[in-house]
Amino acid sequence: MKKITRALISTYDKSGLLEMANTLVRYGVEILSTGGTAKHLRENGIDIIDVSDYTGFPEMLDGRVKTLHPKIHAGLLAQWDNAEHVAQAKDSGIAPIDMVICNLYPFEATVAKPDVTLEEAIENIDIGGPTMIRAAAKNYQHVAVLTNPNQYKHIITELDADNGCLSQERRFELAKMAFQHTAQYDSAISTYLANLDNDDEFGDVLTQHYQKGESLRYGENPHQRAAFYRTETAPTTSCAAWAQQLNGPPLSFNNILDLDAALEIVKDFKTPACAIIKHNNPCGLATAGNLQDAFNNALECDRTSAFGSIVGLNRKVTIQTANTIRDAAKSGVKIEAIIAPSYTEKALRALSRVENRRILETGSLSGSKPVMQVRNITGGVLIQEQDIHAIEKETVKVATKRQPTDEEIESLLFAWKACKHVKSNCILLAQGTQTVGIGAGQMSRVDAAIIAVRKAGDKAKDAVLASDAFFPFPDGVEIAGDAGIRAIIQPGGSVNDESVIETADTYGMAMVFTGIRHFRH
Repeated sequence: MKKITRALISTYDKSGLLEMANTLVRYGVEILSTGGTAKHLRENGIDIIDVSDYTGFPEMLDGRVKTLHPKIHAGLLAQWDNAEHVAQAKDSGIAPIDMVICNLYPFEATVAKPDVTLEEAIENIDIGGPTMIRAAAKNYQHVAVLTNPNQYKHIITELDADNGCLSQERRFELAKMAFQHTAQYDSAISTYLANLDNDDEFGDVLTQHYQKGESLRYGENPHQRAAFYRTETAPTTSCAAWAQQLNGPPLSFNNILDLDAALEIVKDFKTPACAIIKHNNPCGLATAGNLQDAFNNALECDRTSAFGSIVGLNRKVTIQTANTIRDAAKSGVKIEAIIAPSYTEKALRALSRVENRRILETGSLSGSKPVMQVRNITGGVLIQEQDIHAIEKETVKVATKRQPTDEEIESLLFAWKACKHVKSNCILLAQGTQTVGIGAGQMSRVDAAIIAVRKAGDKAKDAVLASDAFFPFPDGVEIAGDAGIRAIIQPGGSVNDESVIETADTYGMAMVFTGIRHFRH
């Protein structure tokens, strides 16, 4: 056990600090402090000693130099069970500092501002703070270091239980968290500076840090351990990782994956949209004049697969939409979770009547922008830009003799945008702006076509088809033609394009090429 006799406090975030400081005062701890922290403590009746008075050296350079002094760092780094260290410290008038309470300038929050300048960013690089934290953490056998207000409650409890002492086990845990804190801080700075005026967004070193959101009951399967981590601060774009849960039990690993997929799909559409997700694929997707029609249309694509699904919506959920979802549930469609920008009070109350239904709110979807996507492989990661490529009516190339009608073009563009979110190989059938059959994740494109047509049933007749990559052979087009598909959108570019086009012409289908592929592995 280590008795705390002297503490150095210098914090940007002062949450909970007064309770922590008053606890130290109760145990007779001498408090050293600087700048705004010293002022804050004094104004609240806590006696402190200014670091400049303690060191005999004034703060200087507009506060850039406060704690960078041998009297501070020798007090932090001395091994007080080492006779030589003790003798040197005594000769220099240096006393032990047993605790450091320090958190850093908000660099990540600063550089996240859209109009931040390089000068502002530089001024928010903390030097003295990380130096103190690292010194204290290195010498954890003699010093306790607190870097997060969330730690105060546990430390106060231990101090009260042990008469102002902290165990070495606790100090070691605090040291590990301190090094994580400074590592993340340095990573944020290096990443920001590396991306300045850098034409290559993929630097030589990729460093990522995430904060633990929660431990999960298990991963994809019950025998796999799992946890959920997210960025330290919320991104500027709405996302499932930072959505607020309003109802239901804790999220599972698979819930989080599917919620992310559901939200990212509906964000892609400007009109009211609903995506129904199962195993990270949409089993139904539709846009309409209102959310309740979009939900019903999406559900009709594949009601069987929608059992145990996740629903994503891109508008505020009203009582009308909530009642539509409840009606579906009464008919036997189990909905595990819903994610949407917001809910009216009546809608939330109605949907929350199912206690185990998870309901999440993201806030406004406006201002969404693409992000870099990272995929883990054994021994490494892959990073890529998010697939945000969009096409317009004017950019597609008609490959067949028959031109698509305006109505077909509208449906083809919807289907093309939708198929981007389906695992490859993907064949997606749509009537208007409603999916009617989806063949997902198949090893061959012809199998995906067979599944999509089978799921659509009679609705395949006069539908349109989107293929996320080109048809390598005419067989997939033949399946579409036999089912009554009237128009196809696909990238083109196969060595067999000529025979594929001829097959479409034989069936009187219209076919357009986008020149863009939408693989999603």
